Amino acid sequence: MRQTIIFYNPISTSPGKQRLPMSLMAIASVVAADYDMVFIDGNLIADPAQAIIEQVQKTGARLLGVTVMPGPQLRQAVPVCRRIKAACPDLTILWGGYFPSNHALVTLNSGYVDYVIVGQGEAAFRKFVDIFFAGGALTDVPSLAYRDGAGEIIYTLRAPFVPLENLPWYPYDSIDMEPYVGTSYLGQRVGAHHTSWGCPFACNFCAVVPLAKQRWLAESAERVIAVTRHWKQHYHIDGMEFHDMDFFVSERRTEAIAEGLIGQDVAWWGLGRVDTLMTYQDKTLEKVARSGAKMIFMGAESGSDETLKLMNKGGTSGIAQTLAIVERLKHVGIVPELSFVLGNPPDPISDIEQTISFIRQIKKINPATELILYLYTPTPQEGSVLLDEAMRGGFAFPQTLEEWADEEWAERSLRRNPGTPWSSDPIRRRIRDFETVINAFYPTVTDMRLHGTMRRLLQALSGWRYKLAFYHAPYELKLLQRMIHYRRPETMGF
Repeated sequence: MRQTIIFYNPISTSPGKQRLPMSLMAIASVVAADYDMVFIDGNLIADPAQAIIEQVQKTGARLLGVTVMPGPQLRQAVPVCRRIKAACPDLTILWGGYFPSNHALVTLNSGYVDYVIVGQGEAAFRKFVDIFFAGGALTDVPSLAYRDGAGEIIYTLRAPFVPLENLPWYPYDSIDMEPYVGTSYLGQRVGAHHTSWGCPFACNFCAVVPLAKQRWLAESAERVIAVTRHWKQHYHIDGMEFHDMDFFVSERRTEAIAEGLIGQDVAWWGLGRVDTLMTYQDKTLEKVARSGAKMIFMGAESGSDETLKLMNKGGTSGIAQTLAIVERLKHVGIVPELSFVLGNPPDPISDIEQTISFIRQIKKINPATELILYLYTPTPQEGSVLLDEAMRGGFAFPQTLEEWADEEWAERSLRRNPGTPWSSDPIRRRIRDFETVINAFYPTVTDMRLHGTMRRLLQALSGWRYKLAFYHAPYELKLLQRMIHYRRPETMGF
């Protein structure tokens, strides 16, 4: 009789914006041939704890695998797993993902999470599942954290990284795919895929760095093209979001993917770096545009070269390159989507003003540029100058899962109010007031509900503020946002 494994994807977004739970699908792919699987998605089910408890009773499942990111996922996963453990004490609960990978000790101290897989999970999960059901030594499972019989925390050696090309496809037939075909700026039926894992860079504000150890593991261009065509043939998509940590690391691979997607009538979106994309030849960017790329997300991060150095953004990255890539993408018809981390030490006010001025320069070059504005939020990364500065000022991470999941820390995880010594109320208000004004003066191109008349109204009401650079207390614009519910970039589902 085949054993059953339950996979739980905690809520991560607002209703209607859910995307395929790719982390769970990747893990499930390595056991799909030998085990029965049940997927419970908190984005689709109002009471995932009850659904899981019922599945345990129905199938006799002994193992629950959970993927957890900070923010909404963690906030739901904590009470759900606590409730499940109380109702099903013999059910083994295993967490993976970048929250437990970075905070394994806190996770295991909860009393209701039994095991944590750290880092890339496919090889470790397959080994764990086989030993869990058939017997063997847990010390033989790589990348595993757990308590032994004496209560000591054991960390096994990290597993070697596994190239994605060597892993099976996601088990699409094991899940109802229709709820994961969404609507966005890209099209009416939009899918999602990870074409790579990890990132070769070491930005010192990024939680991915300790997870991936600066490794980038990519699918071949041929496989990416085949997966996209599979989505188009079976799920009739007209858009695809590539949620890689960095899609554009290799120009040769990008060019090959673009060549394979030309003529497929699939609009797409991906993430990259400013300095990497600036090394691309013009002909490659033109081919990327012809293949259907509509928008590229990049971390511009700051309007100060000194702050970029502090962030370890790389010796070749800089504000001049950001201006240049915005110009280049404008000429090929791709919208740049830029994120910024504002209010950084040692002088957060000056950092904000420099970045605001820089953003205004960007908008002069390409008004369609999308903006995502954040406050720096510390991550547990050794050697991070920003983390060291925060901790010297009294910042500390929570010591229990319940603290991590409370409302205050959920907000911090979304990088809106990180609780750092320099992120005072006036600093946060300055950023949010500017964000309100610029989002009204330059309404996002992705909101297809905003017709010409409404756009002109927003620009007319915000124009005097933007032209005078007077952002303080834009109450009339905030009222307008509530009245017409137009989309702001920070609320997008990408």
